This record gives sequence, C-alpha cells and structure tokens, in this order.
Amino acid sequence: MMNFGKDAEPQQNLKKIWAIGGGKGGVGKSLVSANVAICLSLMGHKVVAVDLDLGGANLHTCLGLPIPQVTLSDYVSKKITNFEDLLVSTPIHNLKIISGAQDELGMANLKHMHKNQIIRKLHELDADYILFDLGAGTAFNTIDFFITADKGILVVLPEPTSIENTYRFIKSVFYRRLKMIEGVAEIEPLITESMNAKLSSGAQTSPADLMKKISELNPEVGLKIRQEMALMRPNLIINQVRSQADIDIGYSIQSICRKYFGIEMSFPGYLDYDQSVWQSVRKRKPLLIEYPNSKLVNNFDRIVTKLIES
Repeated sequence: MMNFGKDAEPQQNLKKIWAIGGGKGGVGKSLVSANVAICLSLMGHKVVAVDLDLGGANLHTCLGLPIPQVTLSDYVSKKITNFEDLLVSTPIHNLKIISGAQDELGMANLKHMHKNQIIRKLHELDADYILFDLGAGTAFNTIDFFITADKGILVVLPEPTSIENTYRFIKSVFYRRLKMIEGVAEIEPLITESMNAKLSSGAQTSPADLMKKISELNPEVGLKIRQEMALMRPNLIINQVRSQADIDIGYSIQSICRKYFGIEMSFPGYLDYDQSVWQSVRKRKPLLIEYPNSKLVNNFDRIVTKLIES
C-alpha cells in the first residue's frame, strides 16, 4: 500500500534543497529524482524538481510530461525574465518541475555568473523541498550545484565502473569544497599533490592524511578545514539491487570513504531491480503512480523517510 509516511506533517518555513548526482550516466539519477519528488509531494510537501542535466535533460519523461515549452535556457538567454515562469505543473499534486536545456548546447558549459544567478533564484522559490537532478560526471557546474545543496545524494549501480566513478565524483566534491575554504592558499601544493594521487596509491597521499598534515603545519587552518569538511555527508543509494552482495557494496563504500576521505557517508537504502522501471519509462508514466504495487514503492518510502529524519 502506498502511504508514504501519511502521518507526516509538512515542515513550515524550512526549505530543503537536495541534489541527486552520480559519477556515471545511466545509473538512474532522473528515476530517483522523479520518484523522491513524488514521495515528498504525496507526504504533503510542496516540491519543485529541477532538471540540471544541462546537456541531456530528461526528468520530464520520468514524471510523465511532454517536453516542456519553457526551459532554463530560455531564462539564461533572457527570453523569459521571470524565473517563476519556468515552473511547469505535473499530474502530481504539490509537484512542479523546471526543465533543463533542450536546445542550446552552450548551457552544458554554463557561465559562472549565470550559475550563481540560477542558484539564487532556485533558493527563492516557494517550496518545502527543491530537488536538483544533476548531470553525470564531474564538471564544475555539476559539482557546484551538488555542493550548494543541503543534502547530496549519490546514485550508484552495483558494478565496477559505476563504483569507480562514484569515488571520482566524491573526490571532485571533496577538493572543490576544500579549495573554496578561505585561508588554504598557502597549502595549495599539498592539495594539488593529494588531488592528483590515485585511490590505490597508498594512504600517504589520501585526503584523510592531507587533512592530518595540514593540521600539523597550521592548526588554525586545519581546524577550519575539518569543521567545513565535516559538513560533507553525502547519502548513497544503490540502484538495481539483485542480491545481498549488491547491498553490501553500500557498506563497503561507506567504509572506504571514512578511511580514505575521512568523511561520513549515510546509506539510507537501496532500490531493488524491478522491470516496472523500464516499463514505466516506455509508457512515459511516473513509476510510483503507474505501478503502486511495485516493491520499489516500499524502497522509496523507506529511503525518503530516512533522508527526512537525517
């Protein structure tokens, strides 16, 4: 039965921004974004889902919508001046969408000024939750949108390439955040050395050891960095799980992130492999609405509840 925490009360004046990303395309980021948005809206929250995959927006398809007539590229090109005019209603009560670019390839390389403007306007939207559906990879735009969110969520498939790219994504976020902290200029060479090291190259060049070395050289800067990096607590969702071994990958990634990066990662849950996923995409219907008896309903309910509680 689809209840999605029916006893939950919408939070007032506590806008939350969640970013859903990953290091590899095709892992299910848009699927997760769409259905987490549906879960939150069914709980009574006002939700805006934003497609920030600026090179290949497809969130609207997962929500059962045709290609929106207005997109972020219309705002950047000033065809639309009122940001709220980008909001498109969906068949789900409380849920609206802002579509990513459909026509301008240049949007994939968004200028810094435009990126900051979009981030500011997104924070001003009237919503309880704003969800960012990010593009794949480690481009600065993607990383910066991930960093600006209150909660970062990483979607991973239980396969080697997806796992490797997830570590690469976390590493990119780690160093992007590190370089944004004031007072790190003097330890820039150490950062560069650690950033260029490979995961398998040994503990002496790991980000965790970098933090320790910085604290020894400059305790004041080290304390500031530790405080800032403690805020980096990504959440992990394993998609298309078929076995306990697939689930255990989540715990392994948690352990490696703690040891190698010195950060704590949450693992709110996983999504079982279910053929209803591709069937819903083919029908262009929202998964949780079209298949209310799918086991993914309970998966998403559990994940969203844990994300809210955390």
